[in-house]
Amino acid sequence: QVQLVESGGGLVQPGGSLRLSCAASGSIFSIAFMGWYRQAPGKQRELVAVITASGSRNYADSVKDRFTISRDDAKNTVYLQMNILKPEDTAVYYCHVRGWVGEYDYWGQGTQVTVSS
Repeated sequence: QVQLVESGGGLVQPGGSLRLSCAASGSIFSIAFMGWYRQAPGKQRELVAVITASGSRNYADSVKDRFTISRDDAKNTVYLQMNILKPEDTAVYYCHVRGWVGEYDYWGQGTQVTVSS
């Protein structure tokens, strides 16, 4: 069984920064895709950013140039550095890992990010 443990959420003022972390534990190695999704109240869950095992990155247009995704494969951990945060970034952020062809697919429990003055 694989567990994803997220940390780093909280309350921040507009223009501030937060760094999310997600550590994967259990029987999993060389994770193909590691990513972050978010879900705001009354909205569907949406992709924020994803990084592959080879280091390729994709971002939602709304976070490009503000958020940076990275990974540490030695620690099976993915990070999301969020800068210049806006109120519209307020959501529950979920970590997600998946195999190349979906042979495994796991979600974290979510961490709340609130951007407010």
